[in-house]
Amino acid sequence: MAMNERTTTTDPGRMSFMRKTAFVAGLLYLITYLAIPTIALYGPVLSDPGFIVSSGSSTGVLWGTVLELIVALAIVGTGVALFPVLRRENEGIALGFVTSRLFEAGVITVGIISLLTIVTLRQEVGATAGADAGLLVISGRSLVALHDWTFLIGQTLLPGINALLLGSLFYRSGLVPRIIPLLGLIGGPLLILSAIGQVLGINEQYSAFSAIAVLPIFLWELLLGLWLVFKGFRKEAPLMIEAAEAEGPDGSTSITRSSIGVASKAGAA
Repeated sequence: MAMNERTTTTDPGRMSFMRKTAFVAGLLYLITYLAIPTIALYGPVLSDPGFIVSSGSSTGVLWGTVLELIVALAIVGTGVALFPVLRRENEGIALGFVTSRLFEAGVITVGIISLLTIVTLRQEVGATAGADAGLLVISGRSLVALHDWTFLIGQTLLPGINALLLGSLFYRSGLVPRIIPLLGLIGGPLLILSAIGQVLGINEQYSAFSAIAVLPIFLWELLLGLWLVFKGFRKEAPLMIEAAEAEGPDGSTSITRSSIGVASKAGAA
């Protein structure tokens, strides 16, 4: 009887930890949507070749870099927050997800630095008498091109890869309704194809196919963040039940499916 009770209930402390983990991860996913205002804030520096030799305030660009830096940190945070839970499903894929998120944040940071460099050149060199305007414009466009490539890799290609890694873990574990990771599993390949197409010149960043490819990933990350914040992990998910079954007398819990199986067999014996 005690064994049956153990397989259908979970430790309150463990559920508290799991709920906090889900909340933090979901909140970090929602924070990444701070990248949306940067589209407008970066407008002048990305679209105007003469921005680097013009006068005026660079406050909008600077605010954009601050928001994007917060986004980069939140991206790393999502991988770190979810790893202790998802490693129980598949440690290799979970570690791959964390690594990919770190890489994504690193590439985004390079793009941030390129725009900050333009602002520095504008403030310290662009207004200087006798400055070579033509050379500055070429330098500025080179830095914008660097930012554009970091955007393609960091915010198009890698999110598609992340969607496949994380989507597969959530779909198999059942920690959230499977319709949510299914969006990621559908959108991931589309976004990867869109990124490759842009590299090869097959499609443009602003095209019908690119927009279609972005939509499922946009919904996948938004719905995942909202679900984790307001609902948390599903208590009836096999991963949650197996974790409760493997809990030892001292309250400790094994961290892999294989060790869960050993613990379960030992308990049955």
